[in-house]
Amino acid sequence: MTSATIDQKATAYTVRHALCMARASELAYKDEQTIEATAREWGFDRVRHHHTTFRPPFPLEDTQAYTLGGHSMIITSFRGTEPVKLRDWLSDATTPPWPGPGGKGYIHYGFGEALESVWPQVRAAIDAFRDNRQTVWFTGHSLGGALAMLAGARLHFEEPHVTANGVYTFGQPRTCDRQLSKEFNTAFSDRMYRFVNNNDIVPQLPPEPAFHHVSALRYIDAQGAIHHTMPLLSGLLDRAQGLTADLLAPASDGVRDHFMDAYVNALERNQN
Repeated sequence: MTSATIDQKATAYTVRHALCMARASELAYKDEQTIEATAREWGFDRVRHHHTTFRPPFPLEDTQAYTLGGHSMIITSFRGTEPVKLRDWLSDATTPPWPGPGGKGYIHYGFGEALESVWPQVRAAIDAFRDNRQTVWFTGHSLGGALAMLAGARLHFEEPHVTANGVYTFGQPRTCDRQLSKEFNTAFSDRMYRFVNNNDIVPQLPPEPAFHHVSALRYIDAQGAIHHTMPLLSGLLDRAQGLTADLLAPASDGVRDHFMDAYVNALERNQN
């Protein structure tokens, strides 16, 4: 994994800052020792690890995340899970809804359960680290992206005195109903950035119309360029181009495009 010092003074969207958040999301898949060593390289002097385990019949084995504390910035990054495992789980139409943050709409039950299991740990870390009015950021890939988005929503709607300065997600699935999506879009205008890489299968789940995405799309096309919007026809043509990139295994494109290194590589190529 490429390492680079994170600019803790960053407050607005740039591709470079998005790359830093992507690397923080990628780091969530590493072991605790690697996370702590990388945190020091990035200029963060405090780290807390968050981990809970589940028992059957809940389909996830655990929820993992970490929080970094620096002089000017706090980052919480949530770990994702295997795309095939996530696909099977999110395709289950019998899953009941979970009340949304602050009573705003509803979210996927599994996301609610997964976030709830580590939320007290995350809040305690933010409170302990925020001793210099540090900015607060959430990030994550795959399932971790859903939890990052919902963590931002929960902090804002339940404790508005501490609102996240930014939420960056990569390959995030749909998380919520139309009401929460609308409320979140209003509250997080210019603070939420949802990256989708071409034919990534996970952002296509769970199915509409029950579940919706939040806005602020950053679409990565088949050539690796980043678009702030993607018209329907252009998007369909671009996805078709991505599917034909591997003539021997076109169906694998949706899984291949979901890998975290695909997001990191695309953001690296888009650096100014």
